[in-house]
Formats: sequence, structure tokens, C-alpha cells
Amino acid sequence: MKKKKVLIGMSGGVDSTVSTMLLKDEGYEVEGLYMKLHSKPGYHEIHLERAKKAAERAGVKLHVLDLQDTFNELVVTPFVETYKEGRTPNPCALCNRNLKFGAMMDFADKIGAEYLATGHYIQHDGQYLLQAKDDTKDQSYFLFYIDKKIIPRLIFPLGTRIKKDIKEYAASIEGLESFASQAESSEICFVENTYVEVLEEHMTIDMPGDVLDESGKVVGKHKGYMHYTIGKRRGFTVNGAHDPHFVLSINPEQNQIVVGKKEALECYDVEIENINMFDDRNSFDTTVKLRYRTKAIPCHVEIKDERATIKLSEPVLGVASGQAAVFYDDDKLIGGGWIV
Repeated sequence: MKKKKVLIGMSGGVDSTVSTMLLKDEGYEVEGLYMKLHSKPGYHEIHLERAKKAAERAGVKLHVLDLQDTFNELVVTPFVETYKEGRTPNPCALCNRNLKFGAMMDFADKIGAEYLATGHYIQHDGQYLLQAKDDTKDQSYFLFYIDKKIIPRLIFPLGTRIKKDIKEYAASIEGLESFASQAESSEICFVENTYVEVLEEHMTIDMPGDVLDESGKVVGKHKGYMHYTIGKRRGFTVNGAHDPHFVLSINPEQNQIVVGKKEALECYDVEIENINMFDDRNSFDTTVKLRYRTKAIPCHVEIKDERATIKLSEPVLGVASGQAAVFYDDDKLIGGGWIV
């Protein structure tokens, strides 16, 4: 019996390339999609050629979808506006919901593909997303915001595999050996070096301002509030300070930052909004990650009217508004929301 059609996102990287080959090996009818997202100069010329080479080697049809305007509207603009508000954005989670698992699923429907596949390191059981076997590459945190209705239609060929094995597999494919050794893509695809470079394209960020202590007293100077995120400890002056000081909060309207000692960063209570749960629980004990690559902290959650209060069992340092709080039940991702 003929296997069903699957659309796979092909970026020209090793993970999506190997995923394509694995799907072909399993007998699926495979078509690829290269999405032009950001407009970084010279990027697509290189990566689209790699995607074409991989598609040709795999024997799959490759579609190209130009989503640069949509990406700018739904990912880059919110990224800039969030920093302008003195908060810390998470653009990958927005991109995953709106583009990689939004626009790409729409395209899958358009070509009659029952399934959508990507090279993400993640698994699912039909209802919940599950952490990848390779916990050093697990990307579940960034997928907490996707529409739960599409989960049964997703295929993640790399979820049960280890990155080292993926590179070895690529190195064994005639004509694609170079894919195994190419550089890893950066965490935020449209940021070349630092986020500040992106902000500079949209506004003036060098605006010297006051550094305040927790009592509101002016104790130093900084170079512009958008240079700082919660927990940062350099790039500003604190007159007469002998101990390290950290950014505790940001006042964008006054172009001020508030600083204090490390213990002042400790947080036991977190508020979140725009919640996305994969089931209907609303009062529960679980664990939560408040940043990518941090350990999950035991907590109690109360959800009410699209907002939730998280009570942590131990303090977390430097919780930043605009970041994601993602709930895990062991390796099962059960939902999350945006820190206010």
C-alpha cells in the first residue's frame, strides 16, 4: 500500500536533509518546501542552492515560498517592539506557530499532504509534544506555542536520534558529504552577531540614561536601556560599588535601568498570559522552564481567564518579561505562556 504524502521543510541544513532521506527510506511520498523568511543579504542564495542539491539527491520536488513580508510582520516587528518595551522577546516560538507550523501547514493542505515534517529534535504522542532523545539538541521549548490541533499530523524523523549519528549518516550519502560538516545555524536566524544590530536598523539605541538602585536613587549611568536585559551585569556604572550589580528591571519610558545585588534577582512567583495548553487542566503541580537550556523547576500553576500564576518551589534568578514559561510533566510538554 502506498504511503501517504508528507511535506518537509528543507532549509539546506544537515537536519532537514537527513530527515528528507529518512522519510524517503520509510516509503513516504515526499515533497520539500524552502521558506524564504528573513532578508539577511546573501543567505538564501547559499541555502536555497543547498536545499535544491539535497532535494535532487533525495529525488523530491522542492517548492519555494517567499514569506519575507509575513516574517517581518509576525516575527521581526514584534521582536523589535518587545525590546522597545523593555522586555526580552522569544522570536523562535512566534515563528514556529505562525510560519513553520502555520504557513507551512497551510501549504501542506494546498498540495494535499496529510503530514508535515521538519528537522526539529522533538517527538510527540499524538496529543503532547515530547522532549527529544538527544537532550542536548531538544527543541521542544520553542514549540510550546504551536496549535495543538496539528500535532497528530506532524512527523519529526530526528526525535529518536542523536545528532552525532545524523552527521555520520549525512557523511555517508554520496554527493552530500559536505552537509555533515557545515556550520550550525545560529539560535535566532535573522541575528548575525547580537540583537542590538537588528534594533539599530529600526531606532536610535544609544541614549545615555540613569542607573537607579532599588530605592530609586540615581547611582550611575548606562548607554541606552535597549542594550540591557534582566540579569545583565556589565555595560553600566554603579558609583562606589564593591559587589557586582545586575539589571533588575527596565523603565523604557524614562530610559532608566534598576540594578541590585544578585540575590535581588531571585523570583518565586511568575505571571504569564496568552496561554497555550495541550489539555484542559487549570490547577496543577508540574515543572516549568523559564528560559531555554535551563532546568525545569517544580511549581504549582493556577490558570484563570487566559492568565496564570506560577508558584515556584525554589527561586529562579532573572525572570524576564517577554520570555516563555513552558510546562513539562517529565519529558511531556503540556503547555506554556508568555511571562508578563
